Amino acid sequence: MAYITLRDVQLAFGGPALLNGANFNLERGERVCLIGRNGEGKSTLLKLIEGSLLPDSGEVSLQNGITISMLAQDVPMDSGKVADIVADGAGEAAEVLRAYHEASEACVLGDMDACERMGNLQHKMDQLDGWALETKVNSILSKMGLDPEADLADLSGGRKRRVLLARALLTQPDVLLLDEPTNHLDVESIEWLEKFLLDQNNLTLLFISHDRAFVDSIATRIVELDRGQLRSYEGNYSRYLDLKAQQMEAEEKQNALFDKKLAEEEVWIRQGIKARRTRNEGRVRALKALREESKARRSQQGKVTMATQDANRSGKLVFEIENLSVKFGDNAPIINNFSALVLRGDRIGLVGDNGVGKTTLIKAILGEIEHGGTVKTGTQLEVAYFDQLRNALDLEKSVKDNVSEGSDHVDVNGNRRHIYSYLQDFLFSPERARTPVKALSGGERNRILLAKLLLKPSNLIVMDEPTNDLDMVTLELLEEMLSGYTGTLLLISHDRAFMDNVVTSTWVFDGKGNIDEYVGGYQDYLEQRPDQTVVDQKSAVKKAMAKAEAETAPVAAKKVKLSYKDQRALEQLPAEIEALEKEQTEINAQLADGALFVTDSDKALKLSNRLSEIDELLLEKLERWEELDNMNNG
Repeated sequence: MAYITLRDVQLAFGGPALLNGANFNLERGERVCLIGRNGEGKSTLLKLIEGSLLPDSGEVSLQNGITISMLAQDVPMDSGKVADIVADGAGEAAEVLRAYHEASEACVLGDMDACERMGNLQHKMDQLDGWALETKVNSILSKMGLDPEADLADLSGGRKRRVLLARALLTQPDVLLLDEPTNHLDVESIEWLEKFLLDQNNLTLLFISHDRAFVDSIATRIVELDRGQLRSYEGNYSRYLDLKAQQMEAEEKQNALFDKKLAEEEVWIRQGIKARRTRNEGRVRALKALREESKARRSQQGKVTMATQDANRSGKLVFEIENLSVKFGDNAPIINNFSALVLRGDRIGLVGDNGVGKTTLIKAILGEIEHGGTVKTGTQLEVAYFDQLRNALDLEKSVKDNVSEGSDHVDVNGNRRHIYSYLQDFLFSPERARTPVKALSGGERNRILLAKLLLKPSNLIVMDEPTNDLDMVTLELLEEMLSGYTGTLLLISHDRAFMDNVVTSTWVFDGKGNIDEYVGGYQDYLEQRPDQTVVDQKSAVKKAMAKAEAETAPVAAKKVKLSYKDQRALEQLPAEIEALEKEQTEINAQLADGALFVTDSDKALKLSNRLSEIDELLLEKLERWEELDNMNNG
């Protein structure tokens, strides 16, 4: 039996249904990534499974006895001792233990009522196995490298995430729900989280993430929430993209046929035929049904349309930085004697842990804070700045007023456009455009910033964590826009895939004030870093030694005689390979036009998965046949 099952679940909050007859199973040991556009209802689905929300109809059932913990998206700003915050994950046991300690202290001071309470609390502690709680807390904190006495308020975003994860895992849940676990984490923390989750034996995961590298590393299955429906895709994100493209193509063809049929019937009904005649009643009823189906059909949410505003070209030299240093008070320099040359068209990514000075360096280069050394700025620079703290947004004002600053029109590359028309490019309907920013999600706020940023003519774009909260489709469109940008880009991001696809060079901060420059994106940096060079050199030496040994090894003097079992396998393998190739051809024919993804999506996915299995089997059997044939012909 599945750990978690959703059957025909319906849920709406006044608008289109977030879940419209949705079905879903989560099996033990799976690591399922839930993806979908901003506002589709992914976090709502996790709350349904957690039990903090109830569906309008349908069933959410859990296997008897399983426990579920959830790591929420938001990182708290509260203070408190780390050990106490983690212990709170034990629920009632933590409360009883805390009350027991308080009663114990009062009893020592002579409070007889407290002494009596201790007896009752001790009985409850025995029932809840609360005496082992402190040991469990210290054990998991040690495992995660956290100081139990530290104050949560003093920790970085990544460390706070570890504390919350420790609290969620304290009771050793069967299922862990994670809502955007990599948001606001630096690359080192993301890689630590990947390794930690993969090392947890039999932990079942259902998580929401827009970090494609994280998803590819962790997920065993992708489930997409799209227009109220849940669709499952076996494999990683790249595999999902292939299947999704086939499905969307098939859906477009099916919709085109439907629209053509509806248009033909609408023409027929207007040709003066007496529709009340008996022989036409069926056709009229069919037309009514087509109209109702057309109204009920939910089209796929549009894609963001984004383009930069044209500006005069900057000079070839953008920044000449010499011995730049930044120091706050008596502390060690956060940036120490950094020198670099930034030329027109460079796309530079800044990488490093939280707090190492990436934003500080940007502000120093732009002249917003005092610094040592010199920064020579090129000519005709026009800067557009995307701020990770979203300080450019007034939360009390509407989307419209934030972007257009009160005007009803905006200029887009010399063309005058109404603000509502422009905002629709960023998926804001007129009604949504009148909504105060404080009522919007993180992803929507990021889209507002992009809409505002891209109105400004620029030849230098500075982006500080632009990918937080953006869905994957919008991320890919932003990548495409930045990759074609002819100006200069300075980009701070912890999204490794985004960096790899956009930047041409990388500045890496070591946390001690030093910054090193590498050609290419994040993966290129990993291959070029000094410690990796040593590993590569050792690997090359080993390969060379192995090759030398192979070349000097004596050649076999005689032919090897196959065993009866191997001889039979050699005879049967050609027929088995031929059968697999025939099955492969038949499946490809069934999936060729994509229609099966619409008429029977489950069957289409099973066939797609079978194609992958056949690819693996063919490879294995061909390799085995070649091996046996070589042995036989010696």
